[in-house]
Amino acid sequence: MVLKKFLLAAAIFGTSAAQAAPLFSDDFDTDTLGLNAIAFNGGWSVSGGTVDIIGAPGPFDLLPGNGHYIDLDGSTGKAGIFANSLDVSNGVTYTLSFDLAGNQRGAGTDTVVVNFGSGSQTFTRAATDGFQTYMLSYTATGTGKVGFSFIDQGADNQGALLDRVSVTAVPEPETYGMLLGGLALLGVVARRRRQG
Repeated sequence: MVLKKFLLAAAIFGTSAAQAAPLFSDDFDTDTLGLNAIAFNGGWSVSGGTVDIIGAPGPFDLLPGNGHYIDLDGSTGKAGIFANSLDVSNGVTYTLSFDLAGNQRGAGTDTVVVNFGSGSQTFTRAATDGFQTYMLSYTATGTGKVGFSFIDQGADNQGALLDRVSVTAVPEPETYGMLLGGLALLGVVARRRRQG
Protein backbone atom coordinates (compact mmCIF):
# COMPACT_ATOMS: atom_id res chain seq x y z
CA MET A 1 0.00 0.00 0.00
CA VAL A 2 2.81 2.40 0.92
CA LEU A 3 4.63 1.57 -2.33
CA LYS A 4 1.47 2.38 -4.32
CA LYS A 5 1.21 5.78 -2.61
CA PHE A 6 4.90 6.41 -3.30
CA LEU A 7 4.52 5.57 -7.01
CA LEU A 8 1.37 7.70 -7.28
CA ALA A 9 3.14 10.67 -5.69
CA ALA A 10 6.12 10.19 -8.01
CA ALA A 11 3.85 10.14 -11.06
CA ILE A 12 2.01 13.30 -9.94
CA PHE A 13 5.22 15.20 -9.15
CA GLY A 14 6.87 14.05 -12.39
CA THR A 15 3.91 15.12 -14.51
CA SER A 16 3.60 18.54 -12.90
CA ALA A 17 7.33 19.26 -13.27
CA ALA A 18 7.40 18.25 -16.94
CA GLN A 19 4.25 20.14 -17.93
CA ALA A 20 4.64 23.69 -16.72
CA ALA A 21 1.70 26.07 -17.09
CA PRO A 22 2.02 28.46 -20.03
CA LEU A 23 3.36 31.93 -19.23
CA PHE A 24 1.49 33.19 -22.29
CA SER A 25 -1.34 31.60 -24.26
CA ASP A 26 -3.70 32.89 -26.96
CA ASP A 27 -6.00 31.06 -29.38
CA PHE A 28 -7.61 34.32 -30.63
CA ASP A 29 -11.14 33.03 -29.88
CA THR A 30 -11.96 36.11 -27.75
CA ASP A 31 -10.88 38.52 -30.50
CA THR A 32 -13.49 40.05 -32.80
CA LEU A 33 -13.43 38.77 -36.38
CA GLY A 34 -12.29 41.42 -38.83
CA LEU A 35 -10.12 42.36 -41.77
CA ASN A 36 -7.04 44.54 -41.16
CA ALA A 37 -7.41 44.07 -37.40
CA ILE A 38 -5.66 46.49 -35.06
CA ALA A 39 -7.11 45.51 -31.64
CA PHE A 40 -6.31 42.19 -29.97
CA ASN A 41 -7.21 40.93 -26.49
CA GLY A 42 -3.87 39.13 -26.07
CA GLY A 43 -1.66 42.25 -26.27
CA TRP A 44 -0.57 41.76 -29.89
CA SER A 45 0.54 44.59 -32.18
CA VAL A 46 0.71 44.84 -35.96
CA SER A 47 3.21 47.04 -37.79
CA GLY A 48 4.35 47.54 -41.37
CA GLY A 49 1.18 46.01 -42.87
CA THR A 50 -1.93 44.14 -41.79
CA VAL A 51 -3.34 40.83 -40.54
CA ASP A 52 -6.93 39.54 -40.46
CA ILE A 53 -8.81 37.73 -37.69
CA ILE A 54 -10.85 35.04 -39.45
CA GLY A 55 -12.67 31.80 -38.62
CA ALA A 56 -16.05 30.67 -37.33
CA PRO A 57 -18.74 31.92 -37.66
CA GLY A 58 -17.51 34.38 -40.29
CA PRO A 59 -17.41 34.04 -44.07
CA PHE A 60 -13.70 33.14 -43.98
CA ASP A 61 -13.81 29.96 -41.88
CA LEU A 62 -11.14 28.21 -43.94
CA LEU A 63 -10.38 25.46 -41.39
CA PRO A 64 -13.67 24.67 -39.59
CA GLY A 65 -13.44 23.53 -35.99
CA ASN A 66 -10.57 25.83 -35.02
CA GLY A 67 -12.47 28.90 -33.78
CA HIS A 68 -10.74 32.18 -34.65
CA TYR A 69 -7.24 32.37 -36.12
CA ILE A 70 -4.97 34.90 -37.79
CA ASP A 71 -4.41 35.34 -41.54
CA LEU A 72 -0.84 36.66 -41.43
CA ASP A 73 -1.18 38.51 -44.76
CA GLY A 74 -4.06 40.92 -44.15
CA SER A 75 -6.21 42.60 -46.77
CA THR A 76 -4.01 45.50 -47.88
CA GLY A 77 -1.50 43.64 -50.06
CA LYS A 78 1.20 44.00 -47.40
CA ALA A 79 1.67 41.44 -44.61
CA GLY A 80 2.17 42.94 -41.17
CA ILE A 81 4.62 42.04 -38.42
CA PHE A 82 2.40 40.34 -35.83
CA ALA A 83 4.23 40.75 -32.52
CA ASN A 84 3.99 40.36 -28.77
CA SER A 85 6.35 40.16 -25.77
CA LEU A 86 6.66 38.71 -22.28
CA ASP A 87 8.89 39.01 -19.23
CA VAL A 88 11.75 36.50 -19.00
CA SER A 89 14.41 35.66 -16.41
CA ASN A 90 18.12 35.40 -17.12
CA GLY A 91 19.32 31.86 -17.90
CA VAL A 92 15.86 30.31 -18.22
CA THR A 93 14.95 28.52 -21.46
CA TYR A 94 11.53 29.29 -22.93
CA THR A 95 9.62 27.45 -25.65
CA LEU A 96 7.32 29.25 -28.09
CA SER A 97 4.68 26.87 -29.46
CA PHE A 98 2.27 27.74 -32.28
CA ASP A 99 0.03 26.17 -34.93
CA LEU A 100 0.64 27.17 -38.53
CA ALA A 101 -1.38 26.26 -41.64
CA GLY A 102 -1.24 27.10 -45.34
CA ASN A 103 -3.50 29.81 -46.77
CA GLN A 104 -6.24 27.30 -47.82
CA ARG A 105 -7.03 29.43 -50.92
CA GLY A 106 -4.73 28.08 -53.61
CA ALA A 107 -2.35 31.02 -53.30
CA GLY A 108 0.80 28.90 -53.41
CA THR A 109 3.34 28.22 -50.69
CA ASP A 110 3.50 30.46 -47.63
CA THR A 111 6.78 31.33 -45.94
CA VAL A 112 6.66 32.69 -42.39
CA VAL A 113 9.62 34.06 -40.42
CA VAL A 114 9.22 33.51 -36.67
CA ASN A 115 11.39 35.48 -34.25
CA PHE A 116 11.75 34.72 -30.54
CA GLY A 117 14.30 36.69 -28.54
CA SER A 118 17.56 36.49 -30.49
CA GLY A 119 16.44 33.40 -32.43
CA SER A 120 14.75 33.23 -35.80
CA GLN A 121 13.43 30.39 -37.93
CA THR A 122 11.62 30.20 -41.27
CA PHE A 123 8.63 27.88 -41.77
CA THR A 124 7.08 26.94 -45.11
CA ARG A 125 3.51 25.68 -45.55
CA ALA A 126 1.84 24.54 -48.79
CA ALA A 127 -1.51 26.20 -49.52
CA THR A 128 -3.52 23.10 -48.54
CA ASP A 129 -1.54 22.20 -45.38
CA GLY A 130 -3.68 22.08 -42.24
CA PHE A 131 -2.59 23.29 -38.81
CA GLN A 132 0.64 21.78 -37.52
CA THR A 133 2.31 22.60 -34.20
CA TYR A 134 5.84 24.04 -34.29
CA MET A 135 8.20 25.09 -31.51
CA LEU A 136 11.07 27.53 -31.16
CA SER A 137 13.21 27.81 -28.01
CA TYR A 138 15.12 30.74 -26.54
CA THR A 139 17.41 30.92 -23.50
CA ALA A 140 17.22 34.36 -21.91
CA THR A 141 20.50 36.26 -21.68
CA GLY A 142 19.03 38.83 -19.32
CA THR A 143 15.95 39.65 -17.30
CA GLY A 144 13.21 41.79 -18.86
CA LYS A 145 10.91 41.86 -21.88
CA VAL A 146 11.58 39.64 -24.89
CA GLY A 147 9.61 39.80 -28.10
CA PHE A 148 8.22 37.14 -30.42
CA SER A 149 6.77 37.79 -33.87
CA PHE A 150 5.34 36.19 -37.00
CA ILE A 151 5.97 37.70 -40.45
CA ASP A 152 4.38 36.24 -43.59
CA GLN A 153 6.58 36.84 -46.63
CA GLY A 154 3.62 37.17 -49.03
CA ALA A 155 1.89 40.22 -50.40
CA ASP A 156 -1.24 38.71 -51.94
CA ASN A 157 -3.82 39.09 -49.12
CA GLN A 158 -3.80 35.30 -48.60
CA GLY A 159 -1.28 34.41 -45.94
CA ALA A 160 -0.44 31.49 -43.71
CA LEU A 161 -2.85 30.92 -40.81
CA LEU A 162 -1.72 31.17 -37.18
CA ASP A 163 -3.46 29.75 -34.08
CA ARG A 164 -2.79 28.54 -30.51
CA VAL A 165 0.32 30.50 -29.58
CA SER A 166 1.87 29.78 -26.17
CA VAL A 167 5.13 30.26 -24.30
CA THR A 168 6.27 27.98 -21.46
CA ALA A 169 9.42 27.91 -19.34
CA VAL A 170 11.45 24.71 -19.54
CA PRO A 171 11.93 23.39 -15.97
CA GLU A 172 15.41 24.18 -14.69
CA PRO A 173 17.76 21.44 -13.43
CA GLU A 174 17.19 22.68 -9.85
CA THR A 175 13.51 21.78 -10.24
CA TYR A 176 14.41 18.20 -11.06
CA GLY A 177 16.86 18.13 -8.13
CA MET A 178 14.12 19.24 -5.74
CA LEU A 179 11.75 16.66 -7.24
CA LEU A 180 14.27 13.84 -6.75
CA GLY A 181 14.99 15.03 -3.21
CA GLY A 182 11.28 15.01 -2.39
CA LEU A 183 10.84 11.54 -3.85
CA ALA A 184 13.81 10.27 -1.83
CA LEU A 185 12.25 11.71 1.32
CA LEU A 186 8.95 9.98 0.53
CA GLY A 187 10.90 6.71 0.11
CA VAL A 188 12.57 7.10 3.52
CA VAL A 189 9.21 7.82 5.20
CA ALA A 190 7.61 4.81 3.49
CA ARG A 191 10.48 2.53 4.57
CA ARG A 192 10.27 3.73 8.20
CA ARG A 193 6.52 3.12 8.29
CA ARG A 194 7.05 -0.40 7.01
CA GLN A 195 9.74 -1.12 9.64
CA GLY A 196 7.86 0.50 12.53
